[in-house]
Amino acid sequence: MGRAYQNRKESMAKTSDQKARVYSKHARVIYVTAKQGGLDPDGNLALRSAIERAKKDQVPTHVIDKAIDKAKGGAGEDFAAARYEGFGPGGCMVIVDCLTDNPNRTIGDVRQCFTKTKSKLGTPGSVSHSFDHCAIFVFAGDDEEAVLEALMLADVEVEDIESEDGRITVFAPPTEFAKARTALNEALGEIDFEVEEIQFVPKETAPIPADDEAMFEKFLDMLNDVEDVQKVYHNVG
Repeated sequence: MGRAYQNRKESMAKTSDQKARVYSKHARVIYVTAKQGGLDPDGNLALRSAIERAKKDQVPTHVIDKAIDKAKGGAGEDFAAARYEGFGPGGCMVIVDCLTDNPNRTIGDVRQCFTKTKSKLGTPGSVSHSFDHCAIFVFAGDDEEAVLEALMLADVEVEDIESEDGRITVFAPPTEFAKARTALNEALGEIDFEVEEIQFVPKETAPIPADDEAMFEKFLDMLNDVEDVQKVYHNVG
């Protein structure tokens, strides 16, 4: 089995409230990325990736365009990244990445998710040492040697490459994300990436005890319902 990265799942939002939360999370990332790195997706690869992820989650074009237009003004909300770590149901290790314009509200909302599921919010670094921070690319293919050669010719540092079930997975340092993405597209043509993200990957996974499964699902649902929460990583395998 390969390393346990968090594969992106198609948005299964069934209610208008759920869809609105999904749209809002993507719009916030697009707004911040455009504001920080420029409005042109061709010159801002992070923005291009954010837009493509939004489209895969079926975010309407007008929502994407509105977020980019909002970044044009230069003013507007000031969002900052916030990261929280702790121990979820069954003692699993959890990292919660947020984008917030009100850190006090965000920490309160996140802490409530932990408290209401008998979990424990930890201090910075309490669990992140048990995860690798990686740029991850997953796409259709089976010739990992050709992929490795293309990345090496472009002087991209590669941590690992896996080939399984007709898919290739590339792991690289986070700082190599844009360089690796460009090298892969130039060598192999425009790739329809299944995953193209920077993630925390657990060094080891552990099953959740059967008695804690329901609480664990509730815990994840509660976190994903918090508008400021962008990504939740855990070591449950």
